[in-house]
Amino acid sequence: MTHRVAVLDKDLCQPKKCGLECIKYCPVNKSGADCIILNEEVKKAQIDEEVCNGCGICVKVCPFDAITIVNLASELASDKIHQYGPNSFRLYKLPTPRKGEVVGLLGRNGMGKSTVVNILSGNLKPNLGRYENPPEWDEILKYYSGTELKSHFEKIKNKQIRASIKPQQVHHVAQAFDGTGKDLIEKYDERGISRELIKELGLENSMEQNLKELSGGELQRLSIAAVASKDTEFYFFDEPSSYNDVFQRKSVARVIHSLAKIGKSVMVVEHDLTLLDYLSDYIELLYGEPAAYGIVSNVLSTKIGINVFLDGYLPTENVRFRDKKFSFDVSSTSTDEFQEGSEIMAYPKLEKKYPSFSVTIEPGRVRKGEVLGIMGANALGKTTLMKMIAGVEKPDSGEIDKKIKIAYKPQYLQNDIDVEVITLLDKANGSQIEGSQEEEQILEPLKIKKLYNKSVKNLSGGELQKISVAACLLQKVDLYALDEPSAFLDVEDRITIAKFLQKFVRSFGKTAIVIDHDIQLMDLISDSMIIFEGVSGVSGHATPPMPKADAMNRFLKSLDMSFRRDEKSLRPRVNKLESRLDKNQKDSGNYYYKG
Repeated sequence: MTHRVAVLDKDLCQPKKCGLECIKYCPVNKSGADCIILNEEVKKAQIDEEVCNGCGICVKVCPFDAITIVNLASELASDKIHQYGPNSFRLYKLPTPRKGEVVGLLGRNGMGKSTVVNILSGNLKPNLGRYENPPEWDEILKYYSGTELKSHFEKIKNKQIRASIKPQQVHHVAQAFDGTGKDLIEKYDERGISRELIKELGLENSMEQNLKELSGGELQRLSIAAVASKDTEFYFFDEPSSYNDVFQRKSVARVIHSLAKIGKSVMVVEHDLTLLDYLSDYIELLYGEPAAYGIVSNVLSTKIGINVFLDGYLPTENVRFRDKKFSFDVSSTSTDEFQEGSEIMAYPKLEKKYPSFSVTIEPGRVRKGEVLGIMGANALGKTTLMKMIAGVEKPDSGEIDKKIKIAYKPQYLQNDIDVEVITLLDKANGSQIEGSQEEEQILEPLKIKKLYNKSVKNLSGGELQKISVAACLLQKVDLYALDEPSAFLDVEDRITIAKFLQKFVRSFGKTAIVIDHDIQLMDLISDSMIIFEGVSGVSGHATPPMPKADAMNRFLKSLDMSFRRDEKSLRPRVNKLESRLDKNQKDSGNYYYKG
């Protein structure tokens, strides 16, 4: 027996622009039943899941890719926790908060993480899939009898549980709160620990500024401090790494850990696998079809949870949720196959001085068929180097050869333009993209075709990032400069883009420079690396390009972190601080272990 899921993306469904193919070609409609109709109220298609036979013809004929039809195992029908309405997203099963532990939620964007947060924090009452006649609390508690979640929901019902939530989009905090960093912390500090949090998160200089003047990283850490300083039973952090450099991510991890140590329930959604590995005691996977349905797995240990996610197969539940597994290559990539002298640009020692900041960059060269990674703390001049190479900024000493063509994807993306994605991509390509070779080589592997008819201003953060990367790669240039391409992307998209960029650069003899703070992504993507060191906001110093292993070792040493290879997936894993492996590797000077 199967349980049918029919979901309509209301943003993509445009009945005025199509010939209502879904209604016309539906075989159930042809037989005289009303399976797909046009809802006159909302002027969108509506599918009757009870009548639908799951043939999938409507999915194929819809010109805007607005329909998803999935047949699920019938057992799942009884596990439905919430559904928003007809033909809309539904969630199956829930993760269980654990006192004194950090539970990491790992999955693609659009799998229901925000629904999970809202239900477990008491902001959304689960309707068990009955959106027309939602159940009362007694029925919900009966549904959960004999499970750990029953006592959690009893506390929600009796208003005995309080939740403290760090939202994904921290700029909403600045919009909602008019005041300084100090005002925000003082408003929420119920535990009397604001001083320690300000020091741990490096927020001393952000206290007197209005929230609207703070950078993304400062706002992120301030939001984390405000959430951690509340005295509640349940804490939830949605993507706490965004905008922060690796050093700041480590401080954030310590703050989140400290809550579990005092017996609190903590849940974290995070797409930086290094940080998730470092943070979590347990992992629960979310899998399914983005924006259609999400299923929460049983609880797993951190190591097994991440490996299962990379494999795309849940052995305990015998479920394959992705048709390919992500693998990590042990060999350090090298560009020896490209002849010496195939450098596309060389630069001398460069210096740039601003009134309160200066940066010095050691000479280097960029070679054909190579991805050059750039790592280091925030405010050391990484973006300045990128801008000097791209010709956007001029160095005060040293000169860059301007003969090569460069495409630059900036760190902060503009989403306030009201044009369709296809128009933006046509412009980047210099000609019509549909049916072109570039569409096949770049847009299909990055799964962007579905977004063609969406307006840029309606894209999510992850969609906007993918479009920006694609628009950069479509330009006919010698060097692609990408500043923080991982921001807002989920783990799958990060790995897909890293592997795609590697292949693209090698296959077409191109060159890319990538700045990012996701260590695992940088390890996966880079052939060689530049490390930035110095005092943030005061002075920065960049090394010449170094072999990846040497650069990673130097960078990890500055973080006081050591990496080992996971014996199964070969992905880099962070050793727990002060563990036997951590001490052994540090004693031998091998912070980055490649064997």
